Amino acid sequence: MRILLVKPKAHLPTVRGLERFQRLEPLEFGYLAAALPAEHEVRVLDLRLHRFADHVFQRELARFRPDLVGFTAYTHESGIMKRLADAVRRLLPDARIVVGGHHATVIPTDCNLPVIDYIVRGEGCAPFHALVTALARGEEPENIANLLFTGERFDAEAAKTWPRYPDPATIPIPRRDLWDRRHYYCIWVCENPRDWQALLPPVAMARTSYGCKMVCSFCIVPLLCGGAHQPRPAEMVAEDLARITADHVYFSDDENFIDEAYGFELAEALARRGVKKRYFAWARATTVLHSPELLRRWREIGLDGVFVGFEFATNQELKAARKGGTVAHNERAHDTLRRLGIACHAAFMVRPEYGHAEFQRLRDYVGAMPPAQCSFTVCTPSPGTPDYEAARPMFWCGDAYDLHDCMHPLTPTALPLREFSALLARQIGEAGRRNPLRVERHLTRPWELARIVHADWHYQRAFRELYRDYPRELWEWPGNVGLPGHGGLQAD
Repeated sequence: MRILLVKPKAHLPTVRGLERFQRLEPLEFGYLAAALPAEHEVRVLDLRLHRFADHVFQRELARFRPDLVGFTAYTHESGIMKRLADAVRRLLPDARIVVGGHHATVIPTDCNLPVIDYIVRGEGCAPFHALVTALARGEEPENIANLLFTGERFDAEAAKTWPRYPDPATIPIPRRDLWDRRHYYCIWVCENPRDWQALLPPVAMARTSYGCKMVCSFCIVPLLCGGAHQPRPAEMVAEDLARITADHVYFSDDENFIDEAYGFELAEALARRGVKKRYFAWARATTVLHSPELLRRWREIGLDGVFVGFEFATNQELKAARKGGTVAHNERAHDTLRRLGIACHAAFMVRPEYGHAEFQRLRDYVGAMPPAQCSFTVCTPSPGTPDYEAARPMFWCGDAYDLHDCMHPLTPTALPLREFSALLARQIGEAGRRNPLRVERHLTRPWELARIVHADWHYQRAFRELYRDYPRELWEWPGNVGLPGHGGLQAD
């Protein structure tokens, strides 16, 4: 079979602005391709790389004429995914269309459309392999776990249950030969960077585990994974990393070091193989405090930075989100990472109900922090979580899916939306001055510095003009008064 796997190009300026700092390879397609027999011809089309994405997509359909087209999408890309699927149906009416990824997993009912044939939920390797095997034999797939039909055969009851992740040992080592690795990068900040160090090096993605044991109220991961953290076999991960040609690796795990014994096992497996890479990982503040020696060992084998979800600057907000930590935990974790020589990426969220005082409090807190790379999102619960269902009656935009990038408020803002956008952009700009690269004034490659300055300008502008992504009547309306002509529009 000829199989085309497609990653949509986001339409929101916020997402495209972020992509100027970080564009990570489509690793999900590498796993799917690795799960298929070699007799099938697989191509990956990453539309993020193309300015005229629709034209490139239609040209690829005409040239390759795939038998099966697969799409992945986050919720904010779901509308684009549906439009692309419609184009396939018009141009290649005999081709089969399958969708997967985050949106299809958590909201399969939204993908039950005539232009889509199949929905893969959760870890896709096994169901995708079974689907392709059946179609290659000229048969319809039957009784495949985590695979739904659309239309009359759509199983509404199965769609209500969460798919469970398989044994990680059954997941193959992904193929990375299906895309040009030079297109994928991430801004790379170290605690003590060398002068003239590359700021945007080529970056590969890797996964050591999936799942998380915590129960943050805004996060879907504990529900998807049943509250379990499942690591892949250490030797398999070490083999995967040994094959990567890039010097820098960004781990896609939800939490890399929550299993301390496994963390040490993997570190030793990499050391035995002589794998020498630079790593960026995600970890909770409480994990950093619980396992400083594990972090020290990873620093010895190449760990440069850790993404830590600080989330909020007050204990009250952290408790409400069931974060399982405190502001003091965050601060101690930041200090621990710095003493270990590991850079901290501190991720914060703002709430739609923030006013001037709350924004000022956050600016003051970030301004007093030790140097750190910071990012800011809007607290937006994931579809499928209790927080999301509680917020749905208050959604104020006609299609909340299209704006669900965790950077757009989905419920009314206390401040006029234009003002909220300006304050969020200001927060991002002022926090950027606390970036270690600026604070410590390391010598930087001029062309990379120019690229980052240009990217920063676009990114901040996307947030200043965030209000433009909403209906015009919401631009100046203070959400706490009520919406003119709106009764709290639902997402669907």
